[in-house]
Amino acid sequence: MTREIIGNERTGENYVRIKHDSGLEILIWKMPGFSLKHAIFGTRYGSVNTTFKTEDDTDFVTVPEGIAHYLEHKLFENEDTDVFDLYAQTGAFGNAYTTFDKTCYLFSCTDNFIPSLKILLKFVQEPYFTEETVAKEQGIIGQEIKMYDDTPDWRVFFGLLECIYHRNPVRINTAGTVESIAQITPELLYRCYYSFYDLHNMTLAIAGDVDEEEILKACDELLVRKDDKKLISVVPEEPEEVAKHYAEESLEIAVPMFSYGFKSKPVADEELSAESALGEITLSLLADETSPLYKELYDSGLINSQLYTEMFSGNGFFVPIISGESRSPKTVRELVDKEIERRKTVGFEKERFENIKKAYYGNLIKTLGNAEGLATLMINAGLGHTGSAFASIDAVAKISMDDVMRFLSERLDTANSSLFVINPKEAV
Repeated sequence: MTREIIGNERTGENYVRIKHDSGLEILIWKMPGFSLKHAIFGTRYGSVNTTFKTEDDTDFVTVPEGIAHYLEHKLFENEDTDVFDLYAQTGAFGNAYTTFDKTCYLFSCTDNFIPSLKILLKFVQEPYFTEETVAKEQGIIGQEIKMYDDTPDWRVFFGLLECIYHRNPVRINTAGTVESIAQITPELLYRCYYSFYDLHNMTLAIAGDVDEEEILKACDELLVRKDDKKLISVVPEEPEEVAKHYAEESLEIAVPMFSYGFKSKPVADEELSAESALGEITLSLLADETSPLYKELYDSGLINSQLYTEMFSGNGFFVPIISGESRSPKTVRELVDKEIERRKTVGFEKERFENIKKAYYGNLIKTLGNAEGLATLMINAGLGHTGSAFASIDAVAKISMDDVMRFLSERLDTANSSLFVINPKEAV
């Protein structure tokens, strides 16, 4: 077992990184005097990891879309009890989530931290799948998928990804489709579990007023030591150009919704925090409520009071996005494109740049006083191979106007963009 302190001169904060003998990376951020404690046990396994192999496999296998999310649901049930009943006995609040590139199990509590931690470590390492329980879950998740398909915010987001990507699995709902989850079997779940839920592929992140020795004692007791399976997961090769420049559909909404994104080259793990933060700041400069673009769109009645910007980025995908509601989405696109090209020439005002950068930096610093936020920073760093939980803070502090101009030029290619629109259904 190895132990090191990860510190940051800029903030004066630090946390402990331990490489356990089992292969698990353990990250502990001690917060003396804080009552809330938060723990996250995660694996590098998300919806994009549908094609993979380990050293035990002769060739790659491709599994149904949505199986990572499905496995997350099923892991909460074992042969004789439900995990939430166990958490209820310790007073902890448990939950889990599956994203495009990770699955995480978590809990928060004020008391009984070690008993709650033991529940987490134990159930995540004890899969139990049967034909009966798998079939039961197919109906439940099938209804969840149908609900998402009828949710405008969800559909406008995935509609955009379907326009941007040809083959990358991010274009598919993280829960899969009704057709794909119907192909899931206990055998497939076990194969995915034993491939990805390998402690060498996982991280445990803990923040709060906790005792490191007690945590390691629980880990020594419950972590199952196994050899590294040398997992390899691949994503289909993706063309540089978007799949479609425009698409639309109709749902029961009052005003058309749009999502406008720019297809950009994926970023290496160690550069992801910096490039994503740079993207957030650049998009804010371009289109937040203090921007000339926002004022033009709002004053002309092309948008309502909301215009959203976000960076959709991760392992194998990178898309700057602008979204909102408009009765003329194509006109909004034209004006956004015009402003992007103008800014590539004239740049942005230095004062606005400094103000937006300071506000973004301040929001990151606020996270340092929150156990859940700190545990999330650490799990994202651990599973994402981004270096340290301080990566975003350091990156923002170093961002310059030259960086913004580079981002504009390299990442906001108006010729390689997609617009997806949801229109109101016409009355019959």
